[in-house]
Amino acid sequence: MAFYKRLATPIIAAVISVAIFSSCEEELTAIGDGVIGENPFETGVEVFDVFAYNKKINSVKTNGLPLYQLGNFDDPLYGKTVASITTQLQISSAAPIFGSISESEEGTSDTLIEENEIVKEVRLFIPYVTNAIDTDGDGVVDDLDVDPEDPNSDSDGDGFSDNDERIAGTNPLSSTNDNIAFPKKFVLDSIFGNRDAAFNIKIEESKFYLRDLDPNTNFEQSQEYFSNKEFSPEFIGDLIHEGQETVRDTELLFFNEDDADTEDTDESLTVDKTIAPGIWVSLDNTAFFQERILDKEGSNELSTNENFKEFLRGLHITISESDDIFMLLNLSAATVTITYEYDSLVDGVLEKAEEDFVLGFVGGGAIDLTTGGLTTKVGNAVNTFINEEYPVEITEAYNSLESAEKIYLKGGAGSYAEIKLFSEDDAIGASIIDELKSNNWVINEASLVFYVDRETLDAAGDVEEPLRLYLYNTETNQPLYNIATDFSLQTGSSLDSYLFYDGILEKESSKGVQYKIRITDYINNLLIRDGENVTLGLSLTSDIRIVSVGSAMLNSGEVNVPVMSTINPLGTVLFGNNVDDSNSDKQLKLEISYTKPN
Repeated sequence: MAFYKRLATPIIAAVISVAIFSSCEEELTAIGDGVIGENPFETGVEVFDVFAYNKKINSVKTNGLPLYQLGNFDDPLYGKTVASITTQLQISSAAPIFGSISESEEGTSDTLIEENEIVKEVRLFIPYVTNAIDTDGDGVVDDLDVDPEDPNSDSDGDGFSDNDERIAGTNPLSSTNDNIAFPKKFVLDSIFGNRDAAFNIKIEESKFYLRDLDPNTNFEQSQEYFSNKEFSPEFIGDLIHEGQETVRDTELLFFNEDDADTEDTDESLTVDKTIAPGIWVSLDNTAFFQERILDKEGSNELSTNENFKEFLRGLHITISESDDIFMLLNLSAATVTITYEYDSLVDGVLEKAEEDFVLGFVGGGAIDLTTGGLTTKVGNAVNTFINEEYPVEITEAYNSLESAEKIYLKGGAGSYAEIKLFSEDDAIGASIIDELKSNNWVINEASLVFYVDRETLDAAGDVEEPLRLYLYNTETNQPLYNIATDFSLQTGSSLDSYLFYDGILEKESSKGVQYKIRITDYINNLLIRDGENVTLGLSLTSDIRIVSVGSAMLNSGEVNVPVMSTINPLGTVLFGNNVDDSNSDKQLKLEISYTKPN
């Protein structure tokens, strides 16, 4: 903003100078005399045809994702999707030593004793996706803040501002102002279904070897695994855990033990570590980890991560299909923590000591907001999606070769739409573009408006509507928004980014009405820079800033689809171009607002 303020002053001064000079010399020139009063410009809006085609996805690449889905999503319109996870495990260090001395040294002298390492407990942790945006920096996330733009607001109404409580170390969401450690509360915006009911989770050994590299490419490219790959029951080994879990939106606090030697300090009031909201379960089958991990100390199986992944091929995680819960999980921060005890000599006295050994899942996959891509994953995990058969109306629309009356968009291994502007015939479309070029228009705005088919959604029931649509070039896989000209915020919330491009769901009475997508830069590229009028892709998106794509299988072959649609379980129905007369006002069209010199 400061840049524009500095620039504005000399521009305004120059305009004033020209005006004064022109008035002094008015009798010397008559150029332009009378033109301003006659309005030298013409403005208008023209509407052009758009053609939409439904494309059903049979399966989609689901390894190397930024987030993974688990559970059961029951869409009132598209039916039920069951998602499971099969993942590798990673040892935190090659050739690990358990206890204080290596296995080869144990028992070789009076001081190098047999340590007898025994697993005490094994904990699985997979964090949920949390919304931690705190606009005013007062320690309360926006969705829980009574005024997210005012650090002096008082969310719990106790007479102390949120910011003062943050500084004092008291809980800004509780009127009890004890200065003691408290668990922070988070907003979980990626969990669907009944959060209040317990769900049944099962963790089993995976016997399937997930390759990192594809032998069909001479091991030069990453191996792709698709959503229709089913691992159970053929590739399932030992049962590791089966039990109930509940959704938790607060962190867990673990306190230090009090030190008897410090009489003036109670260490038990201080926090040793915290566990963020997520799946946090004690695994039943500790013998599995005793045999596969601790008893393998010094073995070839633990000498490298590659050997370990061949030996212990991973975990298969499912939720009972009878449970109404569906979640997005961050496997990059997931761990299995093995707590074990062992014999230790301390000043010649035999004592029990305790340590943790941590196994990871997959690493990497961080979001690069500069490029809209994802960093390379370390390790492998695959989502399996099992979809119910779609209703006949939707199936017929997917099988139709005609342009769409209704556009059916579904995330995951669902569907997307292909969009053609001006004409179904490329030659006719090119002639229309040539005619537009000859008009010498200045394009003020070009936009597509996708109207929500409320009748279909309302008849289906309580449909969770996607908040944003994404339009992209199917040949380059690049977005249609222009990073150089759309200066809206690109950090923080995805819905605050690329606001001129838009694509955000507009609502009336809490129900979606339309999505408007501006493609002004794309149209200008066609008219001014002789760009190619390519087929466009329309999909859902969980984050407009991420433009990475992954492979998808259609009946017609392999295509690329946005990764942010793959991790989105939602669906919607929009009006296409081939509508009946009763919905002609909601027909998909391209609107171009222009200015033209007379």
